[in-house]
Amino acid sequence: MTFRARLLLGFGAVVLVPLTVFGLRIRAVMANRLTAEYQQRVAALVSVIRADLDRQSAGIALRLAALRDAIPRDNLFRTALQGGQRTYLLDYAGDAMQLAGLSLLQIQDETGRIVSSGHFRNEYDRSDPALPRLLSAAPGGTALVRARTAEAPLLALARVDSVRLGSHAFTLVGGIAVDSSFLARLTPDPELMVAVTLAGDSASVVDPATRVVDSLTVPFVVEGDSAQLVPARIVVSHSLASLVALRRGVALSFLVAVLVTGLIALLLASWLSTRISRPLTALAAKTADVDMDRLDVAFDSDRSDEIGALSRLLGSMTERLRAGAARLREAERRLAMGDLARQVNHDIKNGLIPIRNVFRHLGQAAGDSPDRLAAAFRDRQATVESSISYLENLASNYARLYPQPAGESCDVNAVVRETISRVSDTGQAELRLELAEGLRPARTDALVLRRILENLIGNALDSLAARAGHVTVSTAANGQGGVRITVADTGKGMTQDELNRAFDDFYTTKPGGTGLGLSIVRRLVLDANGALRVETEPGAGSAFIVELPGETW
Repeated sequence: MTFRARLLLGFGAVVLVPLTVFGLRIRAVMANRLTAEYQQRVAALVSVIRADLDRQSAGIALRLAALRDAIPRDNLFRTALQGGQRTYLLDYAGDAMQLAGLSLLQIQDETGRIVSSGHFRNEYDRSDPALPRLLSAAPGGTALVRARTAEAPLLALARVDSVRLGSHAFTLVGGIAVDSSFLARLTPDPELMVAVTLAGDSASVVDPATRVVDSLTVPFVVEGDSAQLVPARIVVSHSLASLVALRRGVALSFLVAVLVTGLIALLLASWLSTRISRPLTALAAKTADVDMDRLDVAFDSDRSDEIGALSRLLGSMTERLRAGAARLREAERRLAMGDLARQVNHDIKNGLIPIRNVFRHLGQAAGDSPDRLAAAFRDRQATVESSISYLENLASNYARLYPQPAGESCDVNAVVRETISRVSDTGQAELRLELAEGLRPARTDALVLRRILENLIGNALDSLAARAGHVTVSTAANGQGGVRITVADTGKGMTQDELNRAFDDFYTTKPGGTGLGLSIVRRLVLDANGALRVETEPGAGSAFIVELPGETW
């Protein structure tokens, strides 16, 4: 992810996350407080309704008390009870109900027989003894009853009272209508709603997700064969429509604020990232041009901020690299000259050793029997001439500094025999040959192969030191159309650490050694498109295996 993208995301997170948390918190607090306020208003209205019901009950009680006092003084009513004008008795409850301001009035004798009804004259002589009994048993003496009227059933808040005429007792059941106008008078707030829920009535259930609900319980008289008192509920609810609308408005405003703030944040982040990334991109482009061959890149800057300090620091670093590169080139030049000098010394010593051994042998022959000196010279003349030819070719190659080996056909067995004949004059140890018959020629330079063999055989002889042992040089086909040459000794072998460093320049374990022999061998083998590997074990000797490509027919 680019720095510009990271900066944009960072600005977005820093601005939008706190704003989102703040908005959601404000919305939740607002909803909780308004809901709590609605609950308080509903609870207050429930208390008001409870007090109003008590007041209404007391008013019904006063009206029934007034009727209880008026009936004994009404001679017509007493006469009608004794068989007088029955019409007056039938109409009495209706007239008294209107005068007393009641919505329900029923007069029963002591047996529960209706003697006068405010709504139906034909209810005369109907028996309903359960109603007064249940009203008397209701808490506070007040209960809801469902009365029949000519228009529709009437729900009324009723009480019971009694009056005595002579030896007969009569029961007065009166009440006021609990209708829509009654419920509307209970709450002046249009967001508050009052409803009566009777037993078994599921149509008036209020969804608490859309309204705040509270209720109070009122006894209700269920008429019929199993008349009884059951609880009814006066439900008070507050609509949450205003809260929903407020939430919707807040959410819309918050969304607009988030979009505007996010846009401002993105523009600001884009401007800042451009101010930062543009000089950094230019600085990175300059830095990409810096390498060991080009250290003249200018990092001058007149900025006073961190980018200017970084640019000046890179310029200072480039100056130090330029000075260090000059010193490194001089050190490499000196190292290369030293490496070349050591390699020349090493190769010349390899060419001079056979000549020195021949002259040492001639000196011994001259001292022992001078007459055999000529014969000894003739025996060793080929060695001297081969060594001189080797040195001449070597000098010619070094005159060209670093010759490219010639990819020509080379008789590997012949080169091995020639090299062994020259090395065997030292008489250091037993040299064994195991040459494969019919070996196909290798495609390499004979001089290169001779240098490889002389270095490997010399190292193998040195590994024997003063201990008894032998060196075996063998050739074979490698099964891939090439030639395998193995130089194995029974010397001291190498540890893993010595093997890891065996081909490093100037690493040696021999006193007076240059540490270039195996390094030269590896380089020569690679130049010949060959491969070199080592098999060794401490105390059991080493075997150097050279794989060379074969000549194509």
